[in-house]
Amino acid sequence: MDINYLAVVVAAISAFMLGGLWYSPLLFGLRWMQEVGLTEQQLQQGNMKLIFGGALLFNVLSAAVFALFLGPAPGLMLGLGAGFAAGFCWVAASFGVCYLFERRSMALFMINGGYCTAQFTLYGLIFGLWP
Repeated sequence: MDINYLAVVVAAISAFMLGGLWYSPLLFGLRWMQEVGLTEQQLQQGNMKLIFGGALLFNVLSAAVFALFLGPAPGLMLGLGAGFAAGFCWVAASFGVCYLFERRSMALFMINGGYCTAQFTLYGLIFGLWP
């Protein structure tokens, strides 16, 4: 198992930061809150250490396994292509199946599926550019 742990940590942190922006009021945060039925007050009442710590750990896990999937030095085009495909065709498509049966909105699918597509594309960019 040839894995660049520093690249994995950078990728995980980049996804964590992307999530902070993606789900902020600057982008999709307000619509996301509406779609999942949460208020700002309810969000503040969550266990932030558990939520943010867990999110970062899940990002490390997904980045590490994606790095293993890509293999060493995949190159930019393979990294980007595989990242987009993993995010859109595996993760977002799987969300789509669940959201259809759960009767969730297309808007929520676009927000969450879009984040995962961007997340894995970002992973692919980082692993593809990493020496």
